[in-house]
Amino acid sequence: MPDLGKYAVAVLGSYGATVFLLAVLVGVSLWRSARMRRALREVEARQGTTHG
Repeated sequence: MPDLGKYAVAVLGSYGATVFLLAVLVGVSLWRSARMRRALREVEARQGTTHG
């Protein structure tokens, strides 16, 4: 790891914030995907058509 000197806290904090925000975005995307899949299954069940 390079010597960041007096900027170490700012640089590492930025990396940490970026990783955290990316993890939140992935988590929200997975959560919404599961929710939509569940809703689609319910609609298909009401219509009596299931594929797969």
